[in-house]
Amino acid sequence: MLILYRLIINVVCIFAPIILRIRIYKQKEDENRYKEKLCIIKKKKPQGKLIWFHAASVGELLSIVPLLEKLEKIKEIKSILLTTNTLSSSKVFEKKIKSKKIIHQFFPFDKDILAKKFLSHWLPNLVIFVESEIWPNFILNIKNRKIPLILLNARITTKTYLRWKKIPNFTKSIFDSFDICLSQNKETEKYLTNFGVKKIKNFGNLKFSSPVSLSSDKLNKNILKVFHYKKIWCATSTHIGEEVFCGKTHIELKKRLKNVILIIIPRHIHRINEIAKELNKMNLKIHLHTNKSKFDSDIDIYLVDTFGETQKFFNISKSVFLGGSLINHGGQNPIEPTRTGCSIYHGPHVNNFKEIYSYLASFNISKKIDTINTLKKFLLKDLSSKKKESKKLKKQINSMGQSILKNIYLEIKKFIVNKK
Repeated sequence: MLILYRLIINVVCIFAPIILRIRIYKQKEDENRYKEKLCIIKKKKPQGKLIWFHAASVGELLSIVPLLEKLEKIKEIKSILLTTNTLSSSKVFEKKIKSKKIIHQFFPFDKDILAKKFLSHWLPNLVIFVESEIWPNFILNIKNRKIPLILLNARITTKTYLRWKKIPNFTKSIFDSFDICLSQNKETEKYLTNFGVKKIKNFGNLKFSSPVSLSSDKLNKNILKVFHYKKIWCATSTHIGEEVFCGKTHIELKKRLKNVILIIIPRHIHRINEIAKELNKMNLKIHLHTNKSKFDSDIDIYLVDTFGETQKFFNISKSVFLGGSLINHGGQNPIEPTRTGCSIYHGPHVNNFKEIYSYLASFNISKKIDTINTLKKFLLKDLSSKKKESKKLKKQINSMGQSILKNIYLEIKKFIVNKK
């Protein structure tokens, strides 16, 4: 299986420059940095002990920010390398992480020769892959060099598990390479055990520890002034078809409520023009977040076309519809809006986060919807009420998050302190 995998990767890499150029044209890659994905590295490795984290995109990056802040204070760590795959994550890195100790690079294609070159350049003392980032060539090269390797906040869905199960020998060789897997839920712990992983600890989902800023001060004053008088609900991480669903729901809400506004934050902002056209066809009045012109008070939909600002909008919203759930995508993580006290609504497809949704449903915080009428009924009740969700629940979730962060930090610290 490894031979076949390497053959496929080698073929992909032949076309990599063309693929990257197309992605640059579609504004999905950084034109000034895309060569990092071909392992053309401009930055030099700093002297001293280096820890390497790899996170796929924005969500995974944000989940490890509190951990990075704690680890960078350890005197033995001289620098932290953070790699991600997406353009959006690099932009969030620039906004969220100011430490000079932390270096960002794009993750190269998982080709054997590139993995060797990358590891020879950075010479990490510890490697930490986040969630479901499993790259065989890198993992096997890390193991061959006897570099400690951790799978942090490990997440394996049923769908992924069934795929790995079809190639048992290859699966065992990959997952055996991890010194420890820190699982985010019981389901993943069970699947890792079935893969033959010997050392697993389940501390819970690290995303519960992400910092919650209750400030919305950085929003434009004109926007805040208008929002102050509005009944606000938010649809975030939406995919194709879900914006129209929410637009139709909003039209129904307007028949019953005055001063109601919908904030839409799509999963992929390169779709903004397409989304705006669809909503305009429905006679909904739209304002783009990056549009600095005066924000009219009769706006129906506020369309967010920037990265990394979702938290601000959760802070001013009472109710949130989480996308990727009306389609067979597996849903989106509900932790962030929950921690700001929002009511959560989602479609039937939340397999990737079913344990968290089940937990929230037990507190009546999250509810499944599959029709416009159902969502409308819930929102009418929410937006007519003056209160957000229970402060007690928020406190409980935040406390749990800090406990998870502490346990993970102490586990990782064992691989750093007093080790050469």
